[in-house]
Amino acid sequence: MSATEPRIGEEFYHVRVRPGEVAEYVLLPGDPDRVLKIAKYWDEGRELSFHREFRVWTGSVSGKPISACSTGIGAPSTAIAIEELARAGARTFIRVGSTGAIQKGIDLGDLIISTAAVRLEGTSRQYVVDGYPAFANYEVTLALIEAAENLGLRYHLGVTASTDSFYTGQGRKGFREYSWSYSEKIINDLRAMNVLNFDMETSIIYVLASIYGLYAGSVCAVFANRVEDKFGVMGEEDAIRTAVEAVKILYEWNELKEKNNKKNFYPGLLKTK
Repeated sequence: MSATEPRIGEEFYHVRVRPGEVAEYVLLPGDPDRVLKIAKYWDEGRELSFHREFRVWTGSVSGKPISACSTGIGAPSTAIAIEELARAGARTFIRVGSTGAIQKGIDLGDLIISTAAVRLEGTSRQYVVDGYPAFANYEVTLALIEAAENLGLRYHLGVTASTDSFYTGQGRKGFREYSWSYSEKIINDLRAMNVLNFDMETSIIYVLASIYGLYAGSVCAVFANRVEDKFGVMGEEDAIRTAVEAVKILYEWNELKEKNNKKNFYPGLLKTK
């Protein structure tokens, strides 16, 4: 076996799936337990693997293939998941996560659909230069918006900041009240830039999707509002339902593109139904 691209037999070393075993559409929660919650909204599903933080299920929704893989916390493990899932056949990734809002008026349980991300994590710097943008695919974003509208859910659309540190990197105190100037200023600086929220994965998903010619989006449930000092585990099921519904919508749009021999979706295609 080669150390350049390690495998266990035919399976990729970390996610432990073989080429062709995952669907083109893969939902990416951080928490392995959230994979089980996602699969409840499918017509059927089964577990392919569970190794380290990577729990992989595959199944179908409305008769179409769908998969989910947990990424663990942060950009490094998320990048590993995308690298190996893409090799296995995945082409569209939707993050289904939790987040902390940093703007007033964003309530616990609301959803945030990320149009782009500020790259405050270090993993993407090992792929691209600092000025390279982290942006969502417009079709995936539009499908998430339509899904949230169809489900009657409250959502916000805007820019996310992805960090490597949950504590000092997001303006919290470290152990023994440790802090420094960066940590003390980060929330106010990002608020001035109209950034909506913190997470730890969206930016690397967007960067990798962009450089590899893949598709990506992100929908997160708001568990905290930092400026209002509120915290509660709310909205997780809504984020899951939105992501699953978005996959159904994307399948419909792909059929329209194929029918009309178009590479990209645009609203006028809906008139051709």
